[in-house]
Amino acid sequence: MQYGMVIDLDKCVGCHACAVACKAEWEVPAQYGRNWLRRLGPENTPHGLAATYYPGLCNHCDRPSCVDACPADTVTMEFKDIPTGKTVTMEVAATWKDPFNGTVQIDKKRCLGCGACADACPYGARYVNPDLADDDSEGKADKCTYCMPRVAAGLQPACVQTCLADARIFGDLSDPKSEVAKYVKKGAVGLTSPNVQIGPNSRYYGNKKDMALLMTQAPQTMPEANLRRSMLANMVKPAIKQAKSLGIAGLAGTLLVKTLAEEEE
Repeated sequence: MQYGMVIDLDKCVGCHACAVACKAEWEVPAQYGRNWLRRLGPENTPHGLAATYYPGLCNHCDRPSCVDACPADTVTMEFKDIPTGKTVTMEVAATWKDPFNGTVQIDKKRCLGCGACADACPYGARYVNPDLADDDSEGKADKCTYCMPRVAAGLQPACVQTCLADARIFGDLSDPKSEVAKYVKKGAVGLTSPNVQIGPNSRYYGNKKDMALLMTQAPQTMPEANLRRSMLANMVKPAIKQAKSLGIAGLAGTLLVKTLAEEEE
């Protein structure tokens, strides 16, 4: 299984209901967004004048760069496929790609709040939420999760349920009978470029001129800053552990990460 979402640009009216519903569902701070909607155009394209919208969110990629960038210590986790009962054991850091449903998730309890994953995402789909700060960090990484708690309860993701135009379609891309798979067969594609090919599973469908305009938003290069941030976070992990052993709040370690990053800049 690979959960995915298709956004039909021919139906999207740019009402922002999806973004507002997401903020309300997950208590996202006003200055951030698990998803977003941007107006594009009017601009000329090879197919004529176009104006459309860019509804963005996490792509739950086949090869997520955010997962590799996470410097948190790995732990052993068991994943279970509810329909079949099959289990898989994996070593994962604080973010991972689920082996059964293909979504990319975050363990906020173990997240260092270093921002390495956010730096690594070429789509800008992650942020560090300061409202989730605790004794070990100044915040926690956050992003779209395809509303997995809602999906597990038999509901649609909040943005899909709220879309006034039914422009968002969610389902299993690996099931040829699903609506999302049918859209892919009709031509729905992810935002990719020659240098960014990590398999996005949030995809878009529309007429030629609108899609041509949307594809100008595809990232052209993979971020480089994430490597430096990951290295800095790895450097300070021993300090965090020592601080905890001495009974010092873990925030001290996070501040060291911030200081090292500022010095590097």
